[in-house]
Amino acid sequence: MRIAVSGSHSLGKSTVVNDWVAAHPEYRREEEPYRALSLAGPYEIRFRDASTRLQNGIQMYYSISRVHRFSTCTADVIFDRAPVDYIAYSVYTANQGTTDIDATFVETLVPAVRESLDHLDILAFVPKTDDWPVEMEADGIRPVDHAYRDEVDAIFKQIYREGRFQVMPATNGPHLVELWGPRELRLSQMQLAIDELAAMRSAPR
Repeated sequence: MRIAVSGSHSLGKSTVVNDWVAAHPEYRREEEPYRALSLAGPYEIRFRDASTRLQNGIQMYYSISRVHRFSTCTADVIFDRAPVDYIAYSVYTANQGTTDIDATFVETLVPAVRESLDHLDILAFVPKTDDWPVEMEADGIRPVDHAYRDEVDAIFKQIYREGRFQVMPATNGPHLVELWGPRELRLSQMQLAIDELAAMRSAPR
């Protein structure tokens, strides 16, 4: 099963990924592009209104390349972030009007992202919810900025709930699920999505 966990920063995505792998050690964990390319790699990647086309582009295409590496549904892998994430973050930066990222650039990302999603089985979106607030962690990596996180979360909700950019493939797209609540509940929601997908695939046609 190929799973990608998507959403704004500091909402528990990496925790979901780590908890899932701890409970399912047969799964391979794929690190998020920022950590792979900047913290452990040669690129300087900035956030908020300082992101550039190069920085967001290399993260997105790295994400897509990793998704394509697991092209068969027999792979058991979980990705920390999905290609869609770089559309959402690019929209935020485009809205600021501070770098070379603009609306035209955002539109150029969509076809490649849409094509990549047919290589995923589950797309798990972690939204911000009022009923289950998540504290921001000052870990020296992620920006501690509630307004930034909230605006990016709103963009994700437009993409996943309202169909902005129409990123989901018309056919063979991933099963979209939202994860919320305490850690144990999020894992249960993920397992339920997997069970639902398996049932749909096994149903007679």
